[in-house]
Amino acid sequence: MEKYKIEIKWGLIFTITALIWIFIEKLLGWHDVLINKHAIYTNFFAIIAIAIYVFALLEKRKKFYDGKMTWQQGFISGLIITLIVVVLSPLAQYLTHEVITPNYFSNAINYAVESGNLTQEAAEKNFNLISYMIQASIGGAVMGVVTSAIVAIFVKKK
Repeated sequence: MEKYKIEIKWGLIFTITALIWIFIEKLLGWHDVLINKHAIYTNFFAIIAIAIYVFALLEKRKKFYDGKMTWQQGFISGLIITLIVVVLSPLAQYLTHEVITPNYFSNAINYAVESGNLTQEAAEKNFNLISYMIQASIGGAVMGVVTSAIVAIFVKKK
């Protein structure tokens, strides 16, 4: 466990940061009055997510690998962070939709139907806690693997 202390720390930081981001989205109205902007603006979190992976791998390189790290070591470290984020993802989704923004799903369903993007049935199938837990887990895994691979290229050092 000691070997993965840095990855656990950064997986927790990632999850807490994501929850803070959701709270900010809620405050900015992206979950209600400006829900039509949510799909665009929520993507800005990617900048923060990448930065977290960069800081995490730089710390791993400095503190665990004595300033040197191969791409493979960085990639594996990123994968461990991703695993932690994915494991915490259902809890984060629960906190998001039950505590931070409990009206998000009803607002998203109403917007999707009123804008003609989805039928009522399709919107209800898409915008619910189980669906979002699955989407967040799969999306987090895919994006985490890709981010780990790319960030490891830039933080490797001989």
